[in-house]
Amino acid sequence: MTRQILVALSEYGYWGEELVGPVEAFDEAGYRVDFVTPTGKRPVALPPSLDPNYLDPPLGRSVTSTSMAQRAQALDSGPLLDNPMSLADLVPERPYFSAVNHLALLETYYRERDRAVDDLVADYDALTIVGGSGPIVDLANNERLHEVVMGFYRADKPILAECYGVTVLAFARDLETRESIIRGKHVTGHPKEYDYKDGTGFVGVEFNMGPPPYPLEYILRDATGPDGRFHGNVGRETSVIVDYPFVTARSTPDSLPAGQLLVRVLDEGLRRYGW
Repeated sequence: MTRQILVALSEYGYWGEELVGPVEAFDEAGYRVDFVTPTGKRPVALPPSLDPNYLDPPLGRSVTSTSMAQRAQALDSGPLLDNPMSLADLVPERPYFSAVNHLALLETYYRERDRAVDDLVADYDALTIVGGSGPIVDLANNERLHEVVMGFYRADKPILAECYGVTVLAFARDLETRESIIRGKHVTGHPKEYDYKDGTGFVGVEFNMGPPPYPLEYILRDATGPDGRFHGNVGRETSVIVDYPFVTARSTPDSLPAGQLLVRVLDEGLRRYGW
């Protein structure tokens, strides 16, 4: 049977190569891909990710080849992303504890959540969370996406997360223990050295945020705990870690190898890579 991958994208801007890489790897493997965004709005690539002349500030060089810019532009402007599913339509929202008749609402929520998440997990072999700055806004602390992640995690199905999309894994937690699902795991993500000092931007928001609102490396170090480890691999061209069920990718050039490694996880039973 053809494997099916669910790909989650921000509505505030994804990095072009971080979508192209996994999608090309999945296409090569003969997988089918469906897309989901927080409200069903069509995702849009961050403009710098489509510009081969854009110099990445921390690295002082372009991180996008002309070929990749063209492929990312073709994917971004093509029909593939026109009708993503909506997380808001698929997964219910947890009620506030201050809500009237909270107990009944919570019982309804759990029942509807379990049905919705179980259906998604049954339909897809793996989940991919695409990176870029957009996930900072609408994916990192998206409780609906956390529930989907927890569903794949409990079903022992693999989850690929890239760049700032890795934050979702740190924040996806069982509310009883408040412990991150990556505690004790080995992961990679944006190290401090690769964070912008200025110019973090989002699609549809007209202001310069400056540096990212949080240092992802510190979040991941804390979330993985004393028995896990964050791997920045600063100075190395690529950084992809497999610690099943997670495949984590640091940044732009890690996108294609991360997708290829997820294929190996699914087709070859790979459980560890990069540490």
